[in-house]
Amino acid sequence: MAETTSEDLKKLPLLSVVITSYTLNRLRDIYSLLDSIKKQTYPNIEVIFVVERSRGLYKKVKEYCEEIGLPKFKILWNEGVLGASAARNLGIKSAKGEIIAFVDDDAVLFSDWAENMIKAYKNDSIIGVTGPVYPLWEDPSMSWLPEEFHWLVSCTSWFKADKIVDVRNVWLENASFRREAFEVAGYLDTKLGPRDGLEGFKKREFKEGIISEEIEFSLRVREKTGKRIIYDPKVKIWHKARIDRLRWKFIIRWSFWMGTSKRKLKKLYKKANINLIEQEQQLLRRILLGFFPRTLVDLLKNPRIAGRKLLLAVVALSFTALGYLLFVKRT
Repeated sequence: MAETTSEDLKKLPLLSVVITSYTLNRLRDIYSLLDSIKKQTYPNIEVIFVVERSRGLYKKVKEYCEEIGLPKFKILWNEGVLGASAARNLGIKSAKGEIIAFVDDDAVLFSDWAENMIKAYKNDSIIGVTGPVYPLWEDPSMSWLPEEFHWLVSCTSWFKADKIVDVRNVWLENASFRREAFEVAGYLDTKLGPRDGLEGFKKREFKEGIISEEIEFSLRVREKTGKRIIYDPKVKIWHKARIDRLRWKFIIRWSFWMGTSKRKLKKLYKKANINLIEQEQQLLRRILLGFFPRTLVDLLKNPRIAGRKLLLAVVALSFTALGYLLFVKRT
């Protein structure tokens, strides 16, 4: 954007960006995220950083934002219920923006992310926006992971859309809503979603098939407002893809939870006037008709890598199906 005067700034919608974190282990990633926010082409941004569990992290982040001169920065300490959803709710309540956005603490924003996020709301019928989340590999050796299975590392490269399309839900690694969404539909449900990745899985999450909080909230917002949630391919970020996500224990448990949660989603919203698992069905068709034939051919060229891809696909799909079918049997 061209240089903006103080008068021009007042005319631009304020974008509030809510970030949550809880550990000093993410400090380097957080610095990279804050640097990317400082470099945004859109000038009217408020940053709300919510910290829990680590006073050391609170101090370091506060000092760094003062050091780089990040304008409109606010840091909060979560003294209530712990967890990302509760921390995000705290940030939402403190936000002043007309648009309230969310990114993970290990994301890096494209320089025009905020500008494109605001532009995506040009139509009043749009209540929420999400966009691509590309992997930023923690280790270059991870890049063999096929796009169709980037959901294992919390990236959305598997979702193919080169234009704006309506979607079922946002992905909170890269998302925003109009303030209206929270005024009408309330806040994120802190009882949903997995807890702190692999180590945080609870027995009830497998037993009950708990769905992700962003899916439930997105469906609630759509129902309460009658408005659209869109995917805009220009609203792009990078997201740290961590190597521990490619350990078999994580792949098995995450895939199983994906299966149970999607079945629970269909059960809870069976009267909804949309195909609730259309995105997953499209991905499955892509895997069966594209990934498997392509990778079988690659076995002749690079049997080691192709074999690894096929093994991962069989394991991930098998445990996803197992979670889905076992949940059907239980209910």
